[in-house]
Amino acid sequence: MDARTPEAEIASQAHWRPDRCDRVALVLQGGGALGAYQAGVYQALHEAGLEPDWVCGVSIGGINSAIIAGNPPEQRLERLRTFWDRITARKVWHYTPDGDIFRKARNIASSWMTTTLGQPGFFAPHEVNPWFSPAGAQTATSYYDTTPLRETLLELVDFDLINSRKMHFAVGAVNVLTGNFLYFDNKKEVIGPEHVMASGALPPALPMVKIGTDHFWDGGIVSNTPLQHLLDQEDRMNSLVFQVDLFSSRGMLPRDIQEVMARHKDIMYSSRTRYNTDVYRKMNNLKTDFYQALLKIPEDQLSDHERELREKFGNLPEITILQMIYQQKAYEGASKDHEFSATSMREHWQSGLEDTRRTLKRRDWLALPDQGIVVHDVHRDHG
Repeated sequence: MDARTPEAEIASQAHWRPDRCDRVALVLQGGGALGAYQAGVYQALHEAGLEPDWVCGVSIGGINSAIIAGNPPEQRLERLRTFWDRITARKVWHYTPDGDIFRKARNIASSWMTTTLGQPGFFAPHEVNPWFSPAGAQTATSYYDTTPLRETLLELVDFDLINSRKMHFAVGAVNVLTGNFLYFDNKKEVIGPEHVMASGALPPALPMVKIGTDHFWDGGIVSNTPLQHLLDQEDRMNSLVFQVDLFSSRGMLPRDIQEVMARHKDIMYSSRTRYNTDVYRKMNNLKTDFYQALLKIPEDQLSDHERELREKFGNLPEITILQMIYQQKAYEGASKDHEFSATSMREHWQSGLEDTRRTLKRRDWLALPDQGIVVHDVHRDHG
């Protein structure tokens, strides 16, 4: 008799996936220092043999996506760990007493150090502050230089592997001149470190990135979740999607100015996953109704275009979305996205690992629907 638990059974399968699943997608929101949560999510998927076929991200989600797509499966965790250990290597306090009040003070000190010193392997302050730089100077449009990030990406990411298209990869960015949001997608163009850096170029802290003749900023200033890019695909692939968000649209009523600032940031950068999926579901239902109506029309009365639509709408993809949202700690405030201490990084990573391990135990959540799209709000449904 096999006494293995369901989760052990999952982990024992090198490349397990649900029935009828053509694609496992990992969709990663932006959120700075909170991005270690996404690394924990990936670790749990890796342990379960549920390697993604698609990774798409914005900002720090784009960097995590590049490290995953730019390494073979056996090296991904090591490279993610190297990245997060490197950018959180600076010591803040040698000892932090137990209790939320001390942890909050330590986090404030940590974010202040990030503001004044930058982060190793990520970004460093310009020698000349932009307020004292003449217009047109390289230091005039941002507070920090991201040359360290470029060097880190070239070390930890194999861009030839990304461009081999073994895994679908995309990152979102905004054109500074037009304000248009777009995705740099390895199915359409050759990806380099500048595309990943553009996705994470959050103004005014980080400099815009020039690609070709255009300049780009962080995609999060327009849309902080890349889920829509997946839903817009016309490939009709049945998909299991892990949507990993770092800001929650739901929260508590603020009681002081710090909580106001934190809540404002949550709402501003929170995913519009529910809106996107509601719109997608309505469109899917309309297509299904249209298909049923076309079936009632005699064949000789259909135009060639209507026959094409009948075939297309009769084969809509089945999609399951697991929406995972980082749950903020009581001592984290408005600076949580630029509080890069190693202690917080390890907490965020562990939270993602535990949340995903718990989610993977729910085999019913991983199943694809008979038709259309189903969304599981993981934290709400866990209750």
